[in-house]
Amino acid sequence: MESILNAVAAVNDKLWLLVIVVLIGSGIWFCITTFLVQIRYIPDMFRAIVEKPSDISEGQKGISAFKAFTISAASRVGTGNVAGVAIAVAVGGPGAVFWMWTIAIIGGATSFVESTLAQVYKVRDKDSYRGGPAYYMTKALNWKWLAAIFAVLISVTYGFVFNAVQANSISAAVTNSFNADGMAGKWIVGVILAVLTAVVVFGGVQRIASVTQVIVPVMAVSYIVIGLIVVIINIAEVPAMVTSIVSHAFGLREFAGATLGAVIMQGVRRGLFSNEAGMGSVPNAAATASVSHPAKQGLIQSLGVYFDTLVVCSITAFIILLAEPDLYASEGGMELTQNALANSVGEWGIHFLTVVIIFLAFSSVIGNYYYGESNIEFLTNNRSYLQAFRVLVTLCVLGGAIGSVPLVWALADVFSGLMAITNLIAVVPLTGVALAVLRNYGRQRRAGLDPVFSRDDEEIRGLRGWDGMECWDGSDPLTVRKTTDEHAAN
Repeated sequence: MESILNAVAAVNDKLWLLVIVVLIGSGIWFCITTFLVQIRYIPDMFRAIVEKPSDISEGQKGISAFKAFTISAASRVGTGNVAGVAIAVAVGGPGAVFWMWTIAIIGGATSFVESTLAQVYKVRDKDSYRGGPAYYMTKALNWKWLAAIFAVLISVTYGFVFNAVQANSISAAVTNSFNADGMAGKWIVGVILAVLTAVVVFGGVQRIASVTQVIVPVMAVSYIVIGLIVVIINIAEVPAMVTSIVSHAFGLREFAGATLGAVIMQGVRRGLFSNEAGMGSVPNAAATASVSHPAKQGLIQSLGVYFDTLVVCSITAFIILLAEPDLYASEGGMELTQNALANSVGEWGIHFLTVVIIFLAFSSVIGNYYYGESNIEFLTNNRSYLQAFRVLVTLCVLGGAIGSVPLVWALADVFSGLMAITNLIAVVPLTGVALAVLRNYGRQRRAGLDPVFSRDDEEIRGLRGWDGMECWDGSDPLTVRKTTDEHAAN
């Protein structure tokens, strides 16, 4: 097992040098070309998230902007925010937190572009829409070979590897909380998780959305509240903590022997795993929403990056860094965050965090599953393959609960890096499409209108993959601007 772990780690070290260059380079490019859309349109993000969906069919409501947000948040907000941040702090020191913040701000622009493209090239499904990188790779670029590669990558990464990570963290939290470190305890947790996963994933996207829109907000808010309590308890230490984060970020002091490169590497890795900007995962959730303009869902997903990293990940970092120093001089993981929380609020903090991570990580499991489902349906219409995928997802949840922590996380890094590179190869050439859509949105906003998108708009006709914008032909009632009389009647 150790030899396998070492081999995977060696691949990670080389792969992530390329990932960091591609991720940050493309992110800066999107920041420049969109004139910092992720900052300029922050008020619009909050307006767009409450938009009501239209009817996909008679009596069947589409997925709302908020539901699509919670599907993506279900995948984003989970293990990466708790165990992942703990690993980053333990290995890279306090400075890793600064680089997580940096990648989130840059990633806001990346998430806007990829999620907007997913909306532009989405397709109709039986009870919603679906789309994502595989769809815009095919419809806009005609790169069917790359779309197939990406569809396989995301199905394996999210359906199998990332779900094993989530299950592993739930198992670690429960066994630590009840001092049950034996295999019997892990098997019990694994079997229960596998059964619950099967119940949800065999129910389809509407059931997934219904579950995540309840679990994610409640658990995330609970975690944020307890984090703020920790900050208040240790308020005198906060200035020193912030100073430590900034100073270590630029290598002004060493932390446990970490070099500047290791600090940046850990911050970027854990930041990407948590907020997923550029990986091509979130666009699969963004495409499900029934909205009047693609840019609205792009803005909502930028907000998702901020919520995930600048809020939830920061809470974890603060809980750890405000604890005693020897708490984070370790390999990190779920136990580190639990013990750090207990250091501030007492032993009940361990059990509280266990409950939170069970719900957050489980919501991540079902959110991750949907990403795989969307891409399995891209690859084949044969329902038997989808059923087989659901069974394998359930088995991977069971395996993750009883597996090795270091190996599971190392594999997650490899696959997330490969996904990011594959996705951005397609997103960068399509920057012009996203910019045209943004200009169309901005023009309508400046005119005091609620933006409505049509592929027949003069500035949209002729864009790459124009004929693939099949869902923007005016057949969705939400994409037809109502007259003054119609508004009055409603």
